[in-house]
Amino acid sequence: MILSMNNKLRIGVIGVGHLGSIHAKIYKQIPGCTLVGICDSDPARLKEVSGSLRVPGYTDIAQLLGKIDAASVAVPTRLHHKVAEELLKHNIHLLVEKPFTVNLEEADQLIELAQKQGLILQVGHIERFNSAFNATQKIISNPKFIECHRLSPFPNRSLDVGAVLDIMIHDIDIVLGLVNSPLEKTESVGINVLTSFEDIANARLTFKNGCIANLTASRVSDEIMRKIRIFQENTYISLDYKNAAACVYRKVQDKITKERLPIEKEQPLQKELASFVDCVINKKEPLVSGPVAREALAVALTIQEQIWHK
Repeated sequence: MILSMNNKLRIGVIGVGHLGSIHAKIYKQIPGCTLVGICDSDPARLKEVSGSLRVPGYTDIAQLLGKIDAASVAVPTRLHHKVAEELLKHNIHLLVEKPFTVNLEEADQLIELAQKQGLILQVGHIERFNSAFNATQKIISNPKFIECHRLSPFPNRSLDVGAVLDIMIHDIDIVLGLVNSPLEKTESVGINVLTSFEDIANARLTFKNGCIANLTASRVSDEIMRKIRIFQENTYISLDYKNAAACVYRKVQDKITKERLPIEKEQPLQKELASFVDCVINKKEPLVSGPVAREALAVALTIQEQIWHK
């Protein structure tokens, strides 16, 4: 890895739509890195973001090669593999937004290429960096039942995939991380309402150790809800990702106690990108590496397959 003269990691952002532009803005604030350029196929959007952030803008990835050590890939999902492959071949460390890729073959190719090149490959599962989730890590031990609700109004973006790959995949990743047991059974239903993809989906995951997870995702809701409830022996944990709040209910003798966990209000995306920069500079394993993200993708694709091919 070649750093710039001021010894800062040189970062680029590929795709500066809604999320990519936020990546670019945050990178300008992270110590240890410098945003040297952005890339987008839409000249008007590129000019707007480039001008507001005062960084060079390019319409071709090739124009960034040689100028960057690492990059965020925030292009539409169908382009993740093509763009990431090109960058990895040129020894560029990557943070690829979720969902990782559109299929497992593409994911495997990127994982193999990153390993061959000795590069960091992180995938943007942002809830791993949510303060409410992190506050409960020492409490969650052996979940028996997990219930997830992720509801949002129609987004008018990320419409090249359905609700499973767009939003439910966050909870799939979290559940797989919490339940230390092989997945034995998946049962799924879903319908399309406003797009040709599933806009509402529900999945029931049964694990070998007996734990059951029920996941509901909708992008046609009137309200925003991002909650997870975890039940284990004598304990119930309630997390609200949106409001960064967490409560723990415990059975103590014949009474139920309630404890509100202290939550440090932080921006998950800021933490995620800072972690990526740290992993690249200090050669650390990402919290959500390519192989970890592949596991969530595999489950998401199974759910999607069950919805549409019953």
